[in-house]
Amino acid sequence: MAASYDFPQDLTDAQDELRQVRANLQTVYRRVPWSAEPLDAWETHENAWRPSSRPASPRLGPQDAAEIARLRAREVELATTIVTHAYWSSFAPTDVLAARDALKHHHEQMADASS
Repeated sequence: MAASYDFPQDLTDAQDELRQVRANLQTVYRRVPWSAEPLDAWETHENAWRPSSRPASPRLGPQDAAEIARLRAREVELATTIVTHAYWSSFAPTDVLAARDALKHHHEQMADASS
């Protein structure tokens, strides 16, 4: 049976927000060009072991660049808050990984409990 953890509310809130920020970043990344700088289209040589190609990419717009920078900065803040939280000091070093993994999946447990 998996261990049960009593995570502090601020820690679960930070983890939930981190999950949302990362989802928002993925949404932005799907929408914007693949390169921040303008680049020509390219394709690997026909004998490449793994053929690959990319279409031409225009410059990343200033609004998109600002949104990405804002989301990345918030992602770093939240990750730092989670990793350095005092809650982890109550665990033996060998148990922190399992507890941290449980925090990453606590939203699944909450959904299961509410259904």
